[in-house]
Amino acid sequence: MNRPTTTLPGDPPGGRRAVAVWSIGVAVYFVAVIFRTSLGVAGLDAADRFHVNASALSTFSILQLLVYAGMQIPVGLLVDRLGTKKVLCLGAVLFTAGQLGFAFSPSYGTALASRALLGCGDAMTFISVLRLGTRWFPARRGPFVAQLAGLVGMAGNLVSTLVLARLLHGLGWTPAFAGSALAGAVVLVLTLLFLKDHPEGHEPEPFPHQGAAYVRRQIAEAWREPGTRLGMWVHFTTQFPAMVFLLLWGLPFLVQAQGLSRATAGELLTLVVLSNMVIGLVYGQVVARHHAARLPLALGTVAATAVMWALTLAWPGAHAPMPLLLALCAVLGACGPASMLGFDFARPANPPERQGTASGITNMGGFIASMTTLFAIGVLLDATGDDYSVAFCAVFVLQALGLTQILRLRGRAARRERERLVASRVETVHVPAA
Repeated sequence: MNRPTTTLPGDPPGGRRAVAVWSIGVAVYFVAVIFRTSLGVAGLDAADRFHVNASALSTFSILQLLVYAGMQIPVGLLVDRLGTKKVLCLGAVLFTAGQLGFAFSPSYGTALASRALLGCGDAMTFISVLRLGTRWFPARRGPFVAQLAGLVGMAGNLVSTLVLARLLHGLGWTPAFAGSALAGAVVLVLTLLFLKDHPEGHEPEPFPHQGAAYVRRQIAEAWREPGTRLGMWVHFTTQFPAMVFLLLWGLPFLVQAQGLSRATAGELLTLVVLSNMVIGLVYGQVVARHHAARLPLALGTVAATAVMWALTLAWPGAHAPMPLLLALCAVLGACGPASMLGFDFARPANPPERQGTASGITNMGGFIASMTTLFAIGVLLDATGDDYSVAFCAVFVLQALGLTQILRLRGRAARRERERLVASRVETVHVPAA
């Protein structure tokens, strides 16, 4: 069945305790995603509140993602050195403070600072959850556990779309954002009280840390692996179309360019999230059973996304028909699960003591692409008088760049992974019986 040999000596046992502890970490990530995507349902309100144009509005998300992307390698190093619990607690404090600051910001400048603080805290969550999964579950469950974490994150996006949007329009800006910040305080308390970095008897071996030399060595050795770089480019190429759509430009595109009501546009954004959750479960199960399916799934998602955007933007009428918009949003739902496949290339390419650093490098890819596309769309909208058909063509440029790098690295990464698998089998054969 092409199932990889991943039951190794010292594998964590998994079980109910693992699920309980991992669920606490995922809850922190869940809340972080709610806060991260809250601007996606408040973009038009933010433009009115702070009296800004499209470029300035996109700066909110760009700055947030810039901080997020810039923090990925430092956070990976922190997770490798300090463990999951400390990093998750710090992240919860920062993103909760950022959400509160955004609720009470009196000006555009203070709101920008709040989103930057939120992005810093958000950056500490996902890599920590990935590390938590590898410490508590057997390696063979890695792809499914990672996809499940991504699915829970998308559920946070769903809360933003359905719940926070209603609170925003029912209660107003400050009560909605300040009230949501209470969720951050709750997950912080849960993490402090109940989360553990690893099960008893599975403590990681002590690893020497030597200041700047250690940092340089961790980054250099992770980057040297073709699997790490391939993972980063897979993440880069697959994640950003849906991220850009959900984080900021989806609602304005559907309302202003497609003539839909806010309610209908919100339902389409919800479809993206629901599609993501369903496809995430499918991708996780497929990759867990057929490791070789990773690259075909990623490339297929890129191709389907490009085709749907091309059909939508090139539609000859004033507005694309609803069936086409439904299909577009359903396909965009595959982008998140496809981006998770990037970690399935980086994970087997790096030893346990380098997993956080490698995951940080991988996670940078999609957020750099998202940040670049958010900025490009905002600039093109201002330059073309809000011509969304031209502005969204930026998607194709980033996809072409990423696809070129994926095709360039895939052979080297596959050869290196086969070498590691053979070495692992030989080592397992020579492990003496207990």
